[in-house]
Amino acid sequence: MVELLAPAGDLEKLKIAILYGANAVFIGGLKFSLRSRASNFTLEDIKEGCSFAHQHQAKVHVTCNIVMHEIDTDGIVEYLKALEAAGVDAVIASSITILKLVLVHTKMEAHVSTQCSCLNEEAIAFYQELGVHRVVLGRELTLKEIEHIRKNVAIDLEVFIHGGMCVSYSGRCMLSNNMTNRDANRGGCAHSCRWNYDLYHGDEKINPDGDFFAMSSKDLCAIRAIPELIRMGIQSFKIEGRMKSLHYIATIVKTYRRLIDDAYANELKDMHIYEAMIERAENRPTSTGFLFGLPTIEEQLYDLDSTIPSKDFVGIVLDYDPTTKKATIEQRNHFVPHSSLEVFGPHHNDVIHISEIYDKDNTSLDAARHARQIVYFYTEYPLEKNDLLRLY
Repeated sequence: MVELLAPAGDLEKLKIAILYGANAVFIGGLKFSLRSRASNFTLEDIKEGCSFAHQHQAKVHVTCNIVMHEIDTDGIVEYLKALEAAGVDAVIASSITILKLVLVHTKMEAHVSTQCSCLNEEAIAFYQELGVHRVVLGRELTLKEIEHIRKNVAIDLEVFIHGGMCVSYSGRCMLSNNMTNRDANRGGCAHSCRWNYDLYHGDEKINPDGDFFAMSSKDLCAIRAIPELIRMGIQSFKIEGRMKSLHYIATIVKTYRRLIDDAYANELKDMHIYEAMIERAENRPTSTGFLFGLPTIEEQLYDLDSTIPSKDFVGIVLDYDPTTKKATIEQRNHFVPHSSLEVFGPHHNDVIHISEIYDKDNTSLDAARHARQIVYFYTEYPLEKNDLLRLY
């Protein structure tokens, strides 16, 4: 069965991703990673994450995918050995040097990052001869091109199926460097492509107010391509988003888990069902990227006003006592007594109706309004730890 590979910006998200159906997660350490603003993992965090993953028959991949300058090379071998000692299964890198060091000095798998723009069988054959275990394909390929590559190379292939699409080829952008002196290829992208802009011809502003905001692309959503990618024999499906929320990770992972399982069981539902599940997550507008052909203007993101995050996610279940029927909840967004809540968990979906909400002193509350406040309510529904609650 194909691997479902999910992003994790911290330990909590790593555990949620695995509990909600990911076969593997990819994370960034404190060094050599392209997401310096993500909640990157210390070596102790990585060790704990690997232990949890392996207990749940899942794997951990660590990104070491910066474009290395001379100053970035210090300590790389020692760091790779420390990752191996922590239990890491694979390292994702764009530098041939790092890939070779992984192969020479460790027993971890070496995966070629999408930053290498592997878009043809000859490029992939080069990395195969190098001895790497997997190539992450560039996101600029159509399904037809992916199928051609799959038929003509023997190495494992990984394909992006969901998440942000960089405006530049395979993420190798210099816009952030030019505008903010933050190096996107060494972990400092300022996402300049998603800023608001006006257009000028000379001194004349030529765009009406609100007509042009950004030069980015819509997020990728490959739901309708999943059956075809499974048929091709792709080894791994990758979700992008190490800086995304817990709710986003849980929703996207569970949706693709259900879709993949349904496809293997020949029980696929109408694709609108899976798309409706995806829409419950905090997200920008989506498109199919390059998968079904060259993107058009419809695949571009010009109106950032339409990307307001959902506030539906209101809490995560910390505990449930089946004897007293008391649920312990960590609040994540404002909700009030006498609400209808959707229980969104690894094992079930249902709707419950709550009455009173209490604090730790058993005082009745008129609302759960404080960030990460611990609150309690009673319900006959058998909640489970790590279930998410959404407004219904």
